[in-house]
Amino acid sequence: MNETTVTLVGNVATNVEYRETLTGGVARFRFAVTARRWDRERALWTDGPTSFYSVSAWRSLGMNVAASVSVGEPLVVHGRLKVREEEHDGRRKTFVDVDAVAVGHDLTRGTAAFRRTVRQNPEASALDAGIPKPPPADLWQTPEPAVDPAVDTVDPAVGPVQVAVIEGVSVDLVTAS
Repeated sequence: MNETTVTLVGNVATNVEYRETLTGGVARFRFAVTARRWDRERALWTDGPTSFYSVSAWRSLGMNVAASVSVGEPLVVHGRLKVREEEHDGRRKTFVDVDAVAVGHDLTRGTAAFRRTVRQNPEASALDAGIPKPPPADLWQTPEPAVDPAVDTVDPAVGPVQVAVIEGVSVDLVTAS
């Protein structure tokens, strides 16, 4: 695909509007990017022109943007650039849109506390994001005992009893005397 992707660093210029559509939820906001340059003669930073972009974030990204982003916050937005022209009152206007694939706070200008979202259907959201499905249980967790200690006890006179064989490895139950 010959798509133009961009990474923009700027500030949220409008409130985030979130809507549910037939193809999923979408969050939209305007994003202001102002070029800054060091003026050697005056020994200070000066602002250049400001460009405005309409940013759309779809599905889970859109939900997270709506819950996390406010006007004035510094962000980094990465996505597909789309330029469109429309006619209004007999004048042609050019609009620049970005379909975001990633949005995050600009940590050069502040701090953030990340909170992982929990989805109603984790398998569906993982598949949407291209993330492999996690294993069903924590592999490092100690498993529950295979026997009920109240029913299956070891007679100290008999000694340890083989309780399981897993792939040729025997596990013996040992009791303390």
